[in-house]
Amino acid sequence: MGSLRPLSEVTVPAPTPETGFETSLFGQRFAFRSLKKLLGAADYEKAGDRLAGLAAASELEREAARRILSALTLRRIYDCPLVDDNGRVDDVMRVNYDLDADVFSRYASLTVGDAKNFILSSPAEDVQRFGRGLTGVMAAAIAKIMDVQELIYASRKLQTSARARTTVGLPNTLSSRLQPNHPTDDLSAMTLLVYTGLALGAGDALIGVNPAIDTVENTSTLLRHIDRLRRETGAPTQICVLSHMRTQLACLESGAPVEILFQSLAGTERTLTEEFDCSVELLDAGYVAMAARGALGSHARQFMYFETGQGSEVSYGKHDGIDMATAEALCYGLARRYDPFMVNNVTGFIGPETHLTDMEMILSNLQDHFMGKLLGLPMGMAPCYTLHSQITTEGQQIATTLLTAAGANYFMDVYLGIDRMLAYFDTSAHDDQTLREIFMREPAPEFTDWALGVGVFQRSASGMLERGSNWGNPRIFCRNDGEFEALRARLPAAYGFENAGPRPSNAVARDARANIALARQAIHSELSEAKLVEATFRSVKTCATGKLAHLGNPELGATLDPEARLSLKPESEDIQIIVSDGLSAEAVHHNIPRLLPILLASLDEAGISVGTPLLARNGRVKLAEAIGDALQPKLVISLIGERPGGDGMASRSMSAYLAYRVTEPSESAQSAPRGGNAPVRYEYSVLSNIYEQGAPPEEAARMVAEKARQILRHQAAGNRLESLLQRSS
Repeated sequence: MGSLRPLSEVTVPAPTPETGFETSLFGQRFAFRSLKKLLGAADYEKAGDRLAGLAAASELEREAARRILSALTLRRIYDCPLVDDNGRVDDVMRVNYDLDADVFSRYASLTVGDAKNFILSSPAEDVQRFGRGLTGVMAAAIAKIMDVQELIYASRKLQTSARARTTVGLPNTLSSRLQPNHPTDDLSAMTLLVYTGLALGAGDALIGVNPAIDTVENTSTLLRHIDRLRRETGAPTQICVLSHMRTQLACLESGAPVEILFQSLAGTERTLTEEFDCSVELLDAGYVAMAARGALGSHARQFMYFETGQGSEVSYGKHDGIDMATAEALCYGLARRYDPFMVNNVTGFIGPETHLTDMEMILSNLQDHFMGKLLGLPMGMAPCYTLHSQITTEGQQIATTLLTAAGANYFMDVYLGIDRMLAYFDTSAHDDQTLREIFMREPAPEFTDWALGVGVFQRSASGMLERGSNWGNPRIFCRNDGEFEALRARLPAAYGFENAGPRPSNAVARDARANIALARQAIHSELSEAKLVEATFRSVKTCATGKLAHLGNPELGATLDPEARLSLKPESEDIQIIVSDGLSAEAVHHNIPRLLPILLASLDEAGISVGTPLLARNGRVKLAEAIGDALQPKLVISLIGERPGGDGMASRSMSAYLAYRVTEPSESAQSAPRGGNAPVRYEYSVLSNIYEQGAPPEEAARMVAEKARQILRHQAAGNRLESLLQRSS
């Protein structure tokens, strides 16, 4: 672990006025007014770049952009740092210039086309050294002129291993991150998911939970529970709870076993700070704290974990004119600063506004894997999708197969590919084992030795690693049948534990796929006020005029129709409630009749004034801000249908987003992660997975009311509220 170079010592060329780029191709003239526009037009076509107005207008224009880009030298790109909308080099871009200056100087005269040829024709060690002299923008430029086989071939050369208890990324290995998520953080269900993953040979990279409730208390509980399971099973791996970094650092201070520190990254500072409540300053502080006090101590050569994925900057409308692939590469330049144990790419997670089809998702994943490896990162991949996109399981499987050929360090293990809490679809331990057998890969050596000892794997007479007698049998970690059945009863969307070779049995697969098909139907359900029983609503319109527009452009659903906006005047109630279908009208139909009366009664008992609830079709979460600006309550509670998960019941999942309207400059300053950013206007707390198998609506109503009381009492929400609650406890 090395020292971090102060940002003030990172030299970045002064931004220069934008200059255009022109060329003619087959008698047609093509012009691009800036490097940002050129980079966007040179990329494969994707929904997010179309939405941002950065995609090429035609295939010929794309090739014209690639021709110009191929002829630019690395020095030219170096001398033109991409700036934000205010003309400033932000901190994410600045970190990208913390590179090996000697390496860059040696290769600065290469054109992007020369750089591509060098990567394809040179020994792996030369390419790895070359990558240390590149910024993320240079890596993205090279990726944009490579085809599928070139992306795979070049990536396969580059191997970056990392070590904690296990060593991930060694030649001829394929690891997995076991993700035992549950909609209510049920410890029994998580236990069975951990047992199941370990029995399937998964989890050698990490056992990592995304918590449903991001508090210090809950995160500490989950850390200690997973640590106990790791100790009891004896599995050599490491643990992580993917709360916000601030939460994890508070857990570390309180003595919880924080072994690997997690944070999501973004490629623009505005997205990183304003949406992820993070900054380079906070990342630096986390790195220093873990180096000094991390639970793994000297056992870990690396201890940081980052998740990235193309599109968050576009989805939040804070891309600063930078295309998705380039913004993603800037994330990798930021991650490189901390020599991470793992980087997990989740391109496809957001939805159709960034990646609409299988092909868009596959190409982006191959680009991401190459760019991350070129910049020296230990890349894990999670080709994933949501049901409101057109991406399919088959597209996901094509992506993982190509990425295994390209040498990905690890994939996810989400049981049967269905995340029960985050309502998306990822790879499973079955996928991981299938790919190991196709490509003759093994888990990390430390984990393999343990798995051989418990019969999950065995060695053939020729020395090949094979599935053992206990492979796929989570019962081996339970004391008796009764304990196993008790755990099984707590796990939703568990269609069976029977297997056929490295795959789930046909009966299990058919149940899983049928439930997915049913859940996808919920995306296209229409909101019916008649199904909300006796509730009284005021209807408002968003700018999303139909379902397809709503699914493809989140900004439309977050914006009030102009006439609707004019009809809303300040009422200054304590709370304004808005109900919206979001991504599942079925969720609203099944939960609002049971939740809303109890919520209104609970708030009334507490003496909190509430405006007449609003009903909005085709709404998004950020519509709460438009409502807050118009009606000026202290707090907006948005009750909204979430994207459907992997079974019929999960398609009814709703969330409550509590958006506190920050009105005092002192509050805004306290909420901002660092100075110099745009004022914070709203802070969010959230209660997710409101449905019968998550938080039942009656119980959720009381939880939302209590959280609303806390927010109004402390005049804070989100991480700032949790910090205040932690200090007062």
